[in-house]
Amino acid sequence: MSLAKVFSAALYGIQAHPVEVEVDLAQGFPILSIVGLPDAAVKESKDRLRAALKNTGLPLPVKRITINLAPADLKKEGAGFDLPMALGVLAAEGQVDASRLAEYAVVGELSLDGRIKEIKGALPMAITAKRSGLRGILVPSKNAAEASVVTGVNVIGVDTLTQVIEFLNGVRSLTPTQTNIAALFSESWDYQEDFSEVRGQAHVKRALEIAAAGGHNILMVGPPGSGKTMLAKRFPTILPGMDLDESLETTQIHSALGLLSPTRPLMVVRPFRAPHHTVSDAGLVGGGTIPRPGEVSLSHNGVLFLDEIPEFRRDVLEVLRQPLEEGKVTISRAATSLTFPARFMLVAAMNPCPCGYFSDPSRSCICAPLAIQRYRSRVSGPLLDRIDLHIEVPTVPFRDLTTDTPEEGSDAIRARVLAARAVQSGRYAHEKIRCNAQLWPRQIRKFCAIEAPAKKLLESAMERLGLSARAYNRILKVARSIADLAQRDSIEVSHVAEAVQYRALDRKVSVV
Repeated sequence: MSLAKVFSAALYGIQAHPVEVEVDLAQGFPILSIVGLPDAAVKESKDRLRAALKNTGLPLPVKRITINLAPADLKKEGAGFDLPMALGVLAAEGQVDASRLAEYAVVGELSLDGRIKEIKGALPMAITAKRSGLRGILVPSKNAAEASVVTGVNVIGVDTLTQVIEFLNGVRSLTPTQTNIAALFSESWDYQEDFSEVRGQAHVKRALEIAAAGGHNILMVGPPGSGKTMLAKRFPTILPGMDLDESLETTQIHSALGLLSPTRPLMVVRPFRAPHHTVSDAGLVGGGTIPRPGEVSLSHNGVLFLDEIPEFRRDVLEVLRQPLEEGKVTISRAATSLTFPARFMLVAAMNPCPCGYFSDPSRSCICAPLAIQRYRSRVSGPLLDRIDLHIEVPTVPFRDLTTDTPEEGSDAIRARVLAARAVQSGRYAHEKIRCNAQLWPRQIRKFCAIEAPAKKLLESAMERLGLSARAYNRILKVARSIADLAQRDSIEVSHVAEAVQYRALDRKVSVV
């Protein structure tokens, strides 16, 4: 046999596409050429391949070797094609059982001594192998746990090229890797932080509870040291746990970037991402020649925390509009366009002014009125409209810091959040949404109807604060969440009144 084919996969964005590695051996000048739109890392495979085979005791055939990565119009990146190319050469030489090899997808990077190194994207590659109807997939041992969360396909973890050859030739038996998904989910509530550690700030905790209950974005405004970051870090502890579908979606994104821990092959806790304010727009929403996910996608089904949000560049903040509105981000390039999931909860924090002490009763603000206006304008009106709750976070009084009265813990708050989410789950069972924050305008009219007194109150607030139509919809959705927390079927006046109070930055505040 002079021709062999090996099934593999190429990572493109967060999806894996099937790739057929074709190897042809022919008489002629001994040279190894790789075609099929390979990048530099794939082209360098020839040197790793030659050394790995030699050090395994199977030198490269002295023939003209042509390796084609099909389809040829798909860009191939990374070192994950090393192992399938090596097996293709050996299969073409008759040293590996080609019929057994055809039952498996193969991915892995080769070291010069024949060891197999871990790769990125093992989970989406396992999904592709399953969809292709293959019996299993051979992956590096360090990637076996994450790939094995995919049911219906055998995941074989391998350490060396020799081990793979013996397995394919029937000399060695390898047991498929299995991951106990139920056991992983049982550990999902293992948080180090708890709301019981936060003294005072009862009204801020209430706002965060409402945000968690309805899946709303929230902005906290307060002086330095008031506890904004501390509150934000404890926010995930009151969120509902992820179900298996959400977990797989999130894990696939982290797998594509090689961010999974070998001990945590499945993301069972909602991600919490807190990028620095120097992040670029590509770092935040994704980018690159072949687009890669950014922080908004790494936060998918979790929390994105932007501390000191006015310090972020204006153009970086503006790219948040699409993911906040649509739950996804589309990155277009000349050659392609990719869409990544990005349905996250935004938690942002900022000072009320450059020095941080505007309206603080204990410290004097030294900022000029124009400086305060300029500082606040760094967060644009359209972006503020997409944040459901604005809450002021004052300095914690000394008496609250020193009190012995125990604070309510995350477990108690989460219980109320889960009860509210259960109401929403039943209400939206046929609407293809999960929570109040995801309501579309048509659904708002259907599920957020209010009576005349509440409507009159809201009309007055709209006129006095100059709210936009988007802000109006946000108030109704927040009021719906408040009603759900109270286990009320209808939205009452008190619910609307409380929702209006969470538009702090829409109020006309004098800075003179």
